[in-house]
Amino acid sequence: MPELPEVETVRRTLQQLIIGREITDVKILYPKIIEGNPDDFVKAVAGQTFRDIDRVGKYLIFKMDDCAFVSHLRMEGKYILCQPSDELSKHDHVIFELDDGHQLRYNDTRKFGRMVLIDRDNYKNMAPLNKLGPEPFTADGITIYRQLKRKTVPIKTALLDQTLMCGIGNIYANEICYLMHLDPRTPANRLSKKRVNELIETAKIILNSAIEQGGTTIHSFSSNGIDGLFQVQLKIHMNTTCPLGHDVKKIMVNGRGTYFCPICQRARR
Repeated sequence: MPELPEVETVRRTLQQLIIGREITDVKILYPKIIEGNPDDFVKAVAGQTFRDIDRVGKYLIFKMDDCAFVSHLRMEGKYILCQPSDELSKHDHVIFELDDGHQLRYNDTRKFGRMVLIDRDNYKNMAPLNKLGPEPFTADGITIYRQLKRKTVPIKTALLDQTLMCGIGNIYANEICYLMHLDPRTPANRLSKKRVNELIETAKIILNSAIEQGGTTIHSFSSNGIDGLFQVQLKIHMNTTCPLGHDVKKIMVNGRGTYFCPICQRARR
C-alpha cells in the first residue's frame, strides 16, 4: 500500500504533469471507485482546470477552479499520464481527458481506491480528512504521549492508527520500530515521554529519507513510471537478516506481517 512518501512522490510528479490542464471530459469505467453519485462527479469535474494538488497523510486532494476531490490509492491505485492511443488496461477505471490531448488514467488492480468530491476550501475539516491525526512532521510529543497512555495495543498497531498520526503504514512502522530498538509487540502505554519524542523524530527521519528517494517500490508502486529507491535502504522490512547480521523474524501483529530482529529489538522489562 502506498504510504506517505509514495503518495507525496505521486503528488510532486503529477504537479509537474497536469497543473494548468483543463479536464474536457471524464469517463468512469468502474463506478464504485467514486463515492457518491458518479454522474454528479462528472458534472462537477468536467470543464474544470487542475490548479493544485495537496496531500494529507495518504490522501491526495486535487484542487480545481471551484471544486476538489479526494483520492485514496489504497492498496495498488496509481495515476498514469498517457496518450488516448495507448492500449486501455482492464485496470484503468477512471479516465480524465485533458485539453492538451493526453489522458490521466486512474489504474487500480484491486479496485480498492476511492474518489469523493469535497469542498475546495474546507476539505481538512470534512470527512474523511477530519478524522486523521497529525502527520509526524507536525505531531506534538505531549499530545501523542497522552494518547498512547490510553492504548494497550502493541506499539506497531498504534503506529498504523491513522487517527493517532497519519501517513505511516506497515513498511515504515517496521522500520521505525527497528531503528528505535523497540519490540513491535510492546504495549503502547509502556513508552515514556522520552521514547515517544524519539518515536516521532525517528518517524520524521525515515519518512523524509523515503521522500527524498521517491518512496519504496514494493510490488506495484510507481509514480507515472518513476520507481522509488528507498527499498534499497530498508533495514528490516522483508529482509532475512538485520544490518548487524542477526536473523530477522516475521510474525503477525494484529494481522499485519511484522519483520523484527529478536536481538536488536529485545523486549525491555
